[in-house]
Amino acid sequence: MGENEQGTAGSGAGGGRRAATPRDGKKIGRRALLIGGAAAVVGGGVLARDELARFWWQVPGVGKPRKDGELDYAPSEWVAASSANWRRADRPDDFRIDRVVVHVVQGSYEVALKVFQDPAHGAASHYVVGADGKVAQMIRELDVAYHAGNRSWNERSIGIEHEGFVDKPESFTDAMYRSSARLTADICRRHRIPVDREHIVGHVEVPGTDHTDPGPLWDWDRYLKLVREAKPIPSPSPSPSGSTAARGA
Repeated sequence: MGENEQGTAGSGAGGGRRAATPRDGKKIGRRALLIGGAAAVVGGGVLARDELARFWWQVPGVGKPRKDGELDYAPSEWVAASSANWRRADRPDDFRIDRVVVHVVQGSYEVALKVFQDPAHGAASHYVVGADGKVAQMIRELDVAYHAGNRSWNERSIGIEHEGFVDKPESFTDAMYRSSARLTADICRRHRIPVDREHIVGHVEVPGTDHTDPGPLWDWDRYLKLVREAKPIPSPSPSPSGSTAARGA
C-alpha cells in the first residue's frame, strides 16, 4: 500500500509539499493470517505478533464498520478530505493517540477545505477551524492524516488546521480560540491526552518539519487555559441522510 506521509498541512496549505515516499508497509492477505499463531507470513516475510496486532484490520472482512459522514466531534460538519491525503487505520487499537498538533493554513477556511479535497496536495488535517468558530471534520480520528510531515507523529496525533495567517494577529479571533479549545478538550478527554504543552503542540515543534505555524502570535497560555475550562461536548449522533456528509472528495 503506497502512501505519502511527507505532505504537511498548515503554514501554506497550497504548496510546499515534499516528495512522496512509498511506504515500506506490509499487507496481510487472506492466506497470510495465522489465527492464534505467534506470527503471520506476509509476502515471503514474517510479521511478528505486535505488528500483526497493528495490521489485523487490513484482512478483508475484519475492519471496523464505517459510515459515511460519521462524526467524532458532534459540533462539526463533515467535509471529506481526499482519500489520497490520509490512510485507513484503527486507532487507538493499532496506534495510540497522544498528541494534538495545531496548524495555521496561511489562507481561508474555504482554501483549507479545497486543498485537503485535492488528491494532488498530499496532506490534510483531521479538522479545520474557521475564524468564526465553525469546525469541519475531514478525516476520522481513527485514521491517519498526513498533516505533520513526520510518519510517527502522523500515526500518534490528531491535526487541527486553523484559518488565518501566522503573521496577522487579527487572524486569531476569540471565536476561533474558543471553538478550537472546545475541540481539543473533547479530543483530550476521549483519548486521555494530558492538557499541556508536551501533548498539545504546534506544527513547528514536530521533529523534522520545515513549517513555522502556528507562529509566535499564537497565544498558547490563553489557548491551554480555554482547553482546561471547556465543558464536555455531548456524544455525536450519526449524520442523517442528505447531510453535509455528501460534501467533499
